Amino acid sequence: MKAFTQHTGTAAPLPQANVDTDQIIPSDFLKRISRTGFEDGLFAEWRKDPQFVLNRPEFQGVSLLVAGENFGCGSSREHAVWAIQDYGIRAVIAPSFADIFRGNSGNAGLLLAEVSRETAEKLWGELRQHPEREITVDLESQSVLFNGMSATFEINPHTRHKLLNGLDDIEITLARSDDIETFELKRP
Repeated sequence: MKAFTQHTGTAAPLPQANVDTDQIIPSDFLKRISRTGFEDGLFAEWRKDPQFVLNRPEFQGVSLLVAGENFGCGSSREHAVWAIQDYGIRAVIAPSFADIFRGNSGNAGLLLAEVSRETAEKLWGELRQHPEREITVDLESQSVLFNGMSATFEINPHTRHKLLNGLDDIEITLARSDDIETFELKRP
């Protein structure tokens, strides 16, 4: 997993609440057996609309997404996280996230920065007026910085450790291999 300490980039505003995993990646795109190549499926139905935010020229090449409440609800579709990452998005900023999506994101290396509704509204307004404006998401200080403003976000300490160090669950387990080997030697 790629470590995440700080990322600065442009962002797309997606203020819709309750964006579910089927909207993020429709089931038609779930036939792949690899964890890559899902970027074309990201918001596939919505991207049929030329005015959808990710189709607009001013939001091309974004690496951050500022979403609405309860982002990632619905089924426990890991492919939703993979599609977001394959598109080039390093972090999603929103007032709240669905629990399963939060777990899948932490396991795959996608940072979710949960900010207040007020902060999200400020970001949406800023991005509508100045789509070129960069936002910095700093995991070390747990803050989102934009246009001279700063907002903090909370994150599970275990997930934060994994992201900062680029560790997946297997690597965390392997870090305890001496303890595991000692335990196995003592087993009858």
